[in-house]
Amino acid sequence: MRPWIAYTLVRVGLFALFFAVLFMLGLQWWAAALLAAALGFCVAYIFFRGLRQQVAVQLAAARANTEKTLDEVVEDQN
Repeated sequence: MRPWIAYTLVRVGLFALFFAVLFMLGLQWWAAALLAAALGFCVAYIFFRGLRQQVAVQLAAARANTEKTLDEVVEDQN
């Protein structure tokens, strides 16, 4: 599985878990959503560092691999 897909699923899953727990504890939906987002971010940032770095490396590699095709070179010259 691609790292960005796994990291996205982890983040969404953490948000859903925290939201469900906080909502069941009686918080209003908007407060539960805000707290769930903050808690999900913190947990993902602390415990999923390796997966986050894999995503960053993949994005950097994709950004570095921006060779222009002949079509793009000709378009840029005009």
